[in-house]
Amino acid sequence: MKQISYGSKFLLGTFFLILLFSSINAQQTIPNQKPTVSAERIEDTFELSGKLDNPNWQKAEPVELSYEFRPGENVPAKQKTTARILYDNEFIYFGFDCRDTEPEKIRANVSDRDKIFNDDFVIVIFDTYGDYQKAYEFAVNPYGNQGDLLTTSNGGDTSMDYVWYSAANINEHGWTAEIKIPFKSLNFPEKEDHTWALHLSRTIPRESRFQTSWVKVDRNIPSFISQAGLLTGLKNIKSSGSLELLPYLIGQRNGQLTDINDASSKIKFDPLKGRIGAGVKYAPNQGFALEAVVNPDFSQIEADAEQIEINTTFALNYDEKRPFFLTGSDLLQTPIYYSRSINNPLGAGRILGKEGKLSYLLLTAYDRNTVVEIPGEERSNLVSTDMKSLATVGRLRYDFGNESFVGALGLGRNIDNAGNYVFGLDWKYKFWDNWYFSGEGFFSKTKELNNTKVFGNTRKLGKTDFTAAFDGESYTGDGLHLVLSYESRNYEFTTVFNNFSPTFQTYNGLFGQVNQRQLYMEHDFNFYPKNSFIDSWSIAVQGNMQFNYSGLKKEQFLMTRAFFTLKGQTNLRVSYLLVNDENFSGKQFDGINRLMFGANTRLFKELSFYASGQIGKFIYRSSRPEMGSGHNLYAGFTLKPTPRINFSVDYSRANLSSEANGNLLYDGNIYRIVGIYQFTSEIFVRVITQYNTFDKSFNLYPLFSYKLNPFTTFYAGATSSYVDHNEIGLANTTQQYFVKFQYLLGV
Repeated sequence: MKQISYGSKFLLGTFFLILLFSSINAQQTIPNQKPTVSAERIEDTFELSGKLDNPNWQKAEPVELSYEFRPGENVPAKQKTTARILYDNEFIYFGFDCRDTEPEKIRANVSDRDKIFNDDFVIVIFDTYGDYQKAYEFAVNPYGNQGDLLTTSNGGDTSMDYVWYSAANINEHGWTAEIKIPFKSLNFPEKEDHTWALHLSRTIPRESRFQTSWVKVDRNIPSFISQAGLLTGLKNIKSSGSLELLPYLIGQRNGQLTDINDASSKIKFDPLKGRIGAGVKYAPNQGFALEAVVNPDFSQIEADAEQIEINTTFALNYDEKRPFFLTGSDLLQTPIYYSRSINNPLGAGRILGKEGKLSYLLLTAYDRNTVVEIPGEERSNLVSTDMKSLATVGRLRYDFGNESFVGALGLGRNIDNAGNYVFGLDWKYKFWDNWYFSGEGFFSKTKELNNTKVFGNTRKLGKTDFTAAFDGESYTGDGLHLVLSYESRNYEFTTVFNNFSPTFQTYNGLFGQVNQRQLYMEHDFNFYPKNSFIDSWSIAVQGNMQFNYSGLKKEQFLMTRAFFTLKGQTNLRVSYLLVNDENFSGKQFDGINRLMFGANTRLFKELSFYASGQIGKFIYRSSRPEMGSGHNLYAGFTLKPTPRINFSVDYSRANLSSEANGNLLYDGNIYRIVGIYQFTSEIFVRVITQYNTFDKSFNLYPLFSYKLNPFTTFYAGATSSYVDHNEIGLANTTQQYFVKFQYLLGV
């Protein structure tokens, strides 16, 4: 009798569980009420004190945040919070009175922007279009420090920054906060009367991370934004036409060894270099903006934390931090596009707008140093060049309500007589309250450079006759990504299907793996015990099966996972690969089992710990692959002895030994220490040190930072790189000093 495979059993079990749990949870969903609050119009703008002592606040209707929605489920809030809303011709104002029966337990630090979310804070979340596609979020802690996000169905993005104002004050009864947001910082439709979807929330981190709201939040409704209350009373508001100029000036001096082969040689400095550039943004109305930058400075002030690259066959992804490329990023949430592939532009321009339910974006950039990833079945190649290229990105998206949309994306990269062009359609459709069907389909056309000196790797693209080398070939490719998901209080289900041909490429993306057909499924079961030291816990099972275009099974795994949220703001996660088989470089590896874990805790407001890791078997992905036993570990802590001092230590390690003979294949560590002293919310000094034992490199990054707002800034700092030579110890190999000043001018 033929035995049924674990994959077939998993599929059968999947459909049974979907039918069972979707029918149970469908009966538990309760109608979400839509409470309404009206903003009070005032005549004159006023400055913020953080104390709610301006008489205008008494004109506004008070709103109480009565419900604790996490960890409790719409139970009475443990602390009283009242909010008020005002507006005038230029600004909308939010005021919060946060009472606390134990004010000495308030957690707050003087911090840089977007570093407040482990503190006590209040947050305003609103969707100006009421279509539940995206929402602005503005948060303030008890010291008046700011955090802002743009939230979509894919989560919140703290890299988005807006110009707005805040103040707060701690008192014997708790604390108060005031928020003042210019209408010109927001996008909203042009009409006389406005109704915005509005969340008002307060987070209180104590023995648990308590979150309160002015509306009930139903865990059987997947979307948090769609459960917002309504803000009315906004009449005749306009984001008046604005012109913004952002000039910058940077000076730097670079030094390097006079003899790169002699670590004991002296550092020789180049002459002092200066650089100027500017950006301009013109927004004649709420729904249209034109932006351009000339000779932009896209250097990274915030040093990327090093990642362990050993035993990795695909390029690593680093977050985008450059402000120009963050604007409009909510329309470009796809791995087919990676903004950091536009590496060193001489100039760039963008048109961004929304007309009714239609959003559009057109971006073009002239790149001075082109970087291209050539994907593959088991590895990719990142090709860095000094070649010039023109990158173009076009995007259309039509939102048709109920969190659903359909869109089109076009990407182009022209390099000399070569180029790569990608066109695709994408969509998201919500149905039956808890179900989502989304996907992307792409077609690519590539004309390679005819220069194997730039890239000469002759590995085949799948079973085709084409090679990865830049030898002048032309080919097309296609890709498909489909997701079906179900979300409710106690049960979640996701299935993903990927199909990418061997010749699919995107020169404007970081998409490394092609020649694959993949099916992935996951079931999650969630539990919320009452009167327990556990706030919530969940168990999950995940399964994956992947084939190449020749029909060879490349990978299959079955994994179980458990997650616990405990009192003391402590989270625990543990996973185990029950089945993990892979075919790599023509060799079959079975039983690659390993344990994965993670933990973090903020039991004390001054100290937090975090750790994660994998222990077990790994494939050593070399030219002669073999099975190995080892671990990948990451751990660290953050110490805040005073509200102005932040000290953190991070440690990463990767270790692998041969299963066959016990020989050490690799073993290395990365140490990272960050120390920050925050004088005010605008001014801090920071020192980052980083040591990598894999290449024996040491880096030092001191920095002074002043931010009047996210765009008016002054930086002074240095970058020092050292290499550990056994004979002479640490040797300084490169040195850089820099100052940068930029100032936002509004007209």
